[in-house]
Amino acid sequence: MSVPGGVIEIGPVQLGLTLVLVLAAGILSFVQRLGLERDLAVGTVRTFAQLFLMGYALQIVFGLSTPWLVLAVFLAMVTMAAHTVRGRVGDRGVPFILPLYGSMIASYTLVAYVVTAVIVNVRPWWEPQYFIPLGGMVIGNSMSATAVAVDRLFSDLRSRRGEVEMMLALGADAAEASRDMVRGAVRAGMIPTINSMMTVGVVFLPGMMTGQILAGADPLVSIRYQIVVMCMLAASTALSSALAVLLVRRRCFGPGQQLLLSRGK
Repeated sequence: MSVPGGVIEIGPVQLGLTLVLVLAAGILSFVQRLGLERDLAVGTVRTFAQLFLMGYALQIVFGLSTPWLVLAVFLAMVTMAAHTVRGRVGDRGVPFILPLYGSMIASYTLVAYVVTAVIVNVRPWWEPQYFIPLGGMVIGNSMSATAVAVDRLFSDLRSRRGEVEMMLALGADAAEASRDMVRGAVRAGMIPTINSMMTVGVVFLPGMMTGQILAGADPLVSIRYQIVVMCMLAASTALSSALAVLLVRRRCFGPGQQLLLSRGK
């Protein structure tokens, strides 16, 4: 069924049919003994529940359209992202959650504000129709980059512990001894976004562009928005990865420049 604007509405029946696709993935997992059936089931339930809850919440936020409520939603999204990153990294030897959370709030808020207020020129800049979707894309993509970067930092510091401690013993400070590890970690966080920039529009059509085209927007208008999004993601992944790695790195060394990271997780 179509609604004004040419958008084809997806009803309960169509949503139910999408479960067949997940069922096919579950059958493949069972046949190949991948052990992913439970994760697929939980992931599907969470996808439905979380997206519907977010949809109803956004209806309320869009209706009220107050800056504090918009920022509260954005902060809640960043908090969940930080919790997810902490779970992915899995390291408990260093108390890194506070610097991680601070770096994510600072970098995501800055990039989301610049895009909405300066580039897209939204008035007011916190208009929920723009700020929350664009901010959500910043959070979602940068979250993965930050997790990869921080995990790589811990991994490299452990695997190259002897090299770091030797440099410290020779008089280098923590920044000098871990410079190569920091560079490698930030690089690892940025590579997926750069790869996406290399193939966008040729190998795949990104979600935002596809959504706008399905909603009836002019493809050229959708392309301009997608270019903004890709550049936005490049900036946010670079900024969040670098800031998180630099702040977390400080927690890996003590006041006497000694490496505090344990040999095992």
